[in-house]
Amino acid sequence: MYEIWLAMNIAYETALGLLPALAPLVLMWAVMMVINRKKLKRIKPITLAAVAVLVALVAVVALPSLTQSSLADMTYWVDWAALLGMAVGCGVAAALLIWPVLAMRQR
Repeated sequence: MYEIWLAMNIAYETALGLLPALAPLVLMWAVMMVINRKKLKRIKPITLAAVAVLVALVAVVALPSLTQSSLADMTYWVDWAALLGMAVGCGVAAALLIWPVLAMRQR
């Protein structure tokens, strides 16, 4: 239980450090969502799901190298849970960011 709490605290502290960079991104995303609100419904959910899965798969392979680690070093279930959670988060973030861009390309 301690490991899960520690991982949540690390994620929270990391997010606080990234807040100045994330705030303009979130604001721009919200503006694009409002501008394209009528076209957003035309995007097929399978397209967004495909983007999310593709990015998540790439993230599973790429994320360990960011900490100078490898998949072979993942020996504890908390390591795998954290990796899969981060990969899913990357996939969801990518799908949310690409959604208004795909909507803008609709006629």
